[in-house]
Amino acid sequence: MLPDQLPKRSFGTTGIDVSILGLGTVKLGRDQGVKYPDRFAIPDDRQAGRLISLALDLGINLIDTAPAYGNSEERLGNLLKGQRDQWVICSKVGEEFENGQSHFNFTPEHTRFSIERSLQRLHTEMIDIVLVHSDGNDEYIINHFGTLDALAELKAQGKIRAFGMSSKTVAGGLLAAEKSDGVMVTWNLEHDEELPVIDYCHDHRKGVLIKKALASGHATVAHGEDSVQKTFGTLFAHPGVSSAIVGTINPSHLTSNVDKAVRAITGM
Repeated sequence: MLPDQLPKRSFGTTGIDVSILGLGTVKLGRDQGVKYPDRFAIPDDRQAGRLISLALDLGINLIDTAPAYGNSEERLGNLLKGQRDQWVICSKVGEEFENGQSHFNFTPEHTRFSIERSLQRLHTEMIDIVLVHSDGNDEYIINHFGTLDALAELKAQGKIRAFGMSSKTVAGGLLAAEKSDGVMVTWNLEHDEELPVIDYCHDHRKGVLIKKALASGHATVAHGEDSVQKTFGTLFAHPGVSSAIVGTINPSHLTSNVDKAVRAITGM
């Protein structure tokens, strides 16, 4: 039996409504250099298709990918055929992952190239949300490279609907929020240092996506299954949070996460 469907929240003032849980897809395309507690096998197309169908049935409309997630974008381009209008796609620019290693390029030229490549891979004419995939030097990226400015131009051209940064510092997150539509920040039971960024976004009507909400799966290992309920209760009590990204490829875990998220919102 499926839980009640997920409510949606606005991503700032962009007009984009996202389910309070989003589906992360790094595990659809990459099993190297990831920080999950258990080894996993990348699902085949049949398994991945079932997972995406289940997510849609559960009320999830936000799907998160990136060029650095192996062949995740290419796979989604095929898996989402015929249902593109049912999904809000979030992708990224700046980080590339090749031969087991990450490298970064935040120049406007690479940003434009990356967006065109993502559009082709995803078989779409527009990407809903694009975030700068920061290497940790948030302020330097924004001030030195002008990556957000390049994304603003791509938004004006209609190739993306909204943009921001997946940031790693409070100062960088605040600056990114000031100069864009929203941010992706880390918040979980063991990390709340970036809460000032979420508070700022709420006050200034910017979108907020949460990454590592379950500490890449370590939360359940460290705190037990009830930590998921506690995490969602904490996150979704903050009106500034638009959505939290969960990266499970386990259908039962996904269903359970949605159930706990609905309970966190409804108090049931």
